[in-house]
Amino acid sequence: MAQNTQLPSKIIAGADSFGCTLKDTLVSHIRSLGIEVEDIGTDKYYSVGSEIGRRISSSPNPTDTRGLVACGTGVGVSIFANKFPGVYASTCLTVDDAVNARSINNCNVLAVSGMSTSKETGIKILETWLRTPFKSPCPASGNTSWPPELDSFLTASLPEMSKIGSSVSTETCSICSLRQDRKFTAVETMKGGSMKMIRERPMTSAIVRFKAGSVEPAHHHTFGHEVVVLNGRKRVWNLSKKERYDLGEGDLLFTAAGDVHRVKYFEDTEFFIRWDGVWDILLDEDLETAVGAVEKEESEAVVF
Repeated sequence: MAQNTQLPSKIIAGADSFGCTLKDTLVSHIRSLGIEVEDIGTDKYYSVGSEIGRRISSSPNPTDTRGLVACGTGVGVSIFANKFPGVYASTCLTVDDAVNARSINNCNVLAVSGMSTSKETGIKILETWLRTPFKSPCPASGNTSWPPELDSFLTASLPEMSKIGSSVSTETCSICSLRQDRKFTAVETMKGGSMKMIRERPMTSAIVRFKAGSVEPAHHHTFGHEVVVLNGRKRVWNLSKKERYDLGEGDLLFTAAGDVHRVKYFEDTEFFIRWDGVWDILLDEDLETAVGAVEKEESEAVVF
């Protein structure tokens, strides 16, 4: 049986369409315990998993703030949540899974299956996960206290685990840093765009081109990025901040991590972009929706 422990003060939750019903049940239960919940809603499993992983990773106290993710199997959301340092997401299908995950791995993101877990079982798993301390007796330890050598191993594992993925070697040499014959390749998620990578670690930088008339659907990135327009003309809507920017040759714009933004290109445009970490892109709308929003603003001449 799980031991009593201090409950986290906040849970960040989200799910895909297969896990949203179970997630909603668990969110209601969490709130009944007096725990603050930030529910980011329903989206694609990889978007939900990565977004909650990013938020937990950047939390000042990932022990006091935990995550809850749900999809059909509970596996996909955990895979993408675990791409961020300091995040220990585990798919728990049974109460024993929850006890082991907390006791051994100090699991701070619970992943559950909307397809195979009932509401009643889900609540039992959640309660166990919330109330089981790190290093407590668990099925893996025979439900007894860990022997001293394993207890010491578990204690030492936390600072070592937290470093994984948090740093990248910055050692370089002139030969390794040389980039020749790199070509522009199409950006699959952005019609009309092409990109030539310049540097990929520890920060990512690239030259990007978009054809006149192209629209980037609303999206966000795990890391902040800055853009310098080399030629052409574009408009950027920062939907998170409800701001709009018109950019031309020589203009620079910084967009913070997680800020949702949409872009339209009025001319063939080329720009330099640098992210503060590894490049990724998380879509928040499809192209049709983005084009419709841009056309509506243009027709109504609405100013942010």
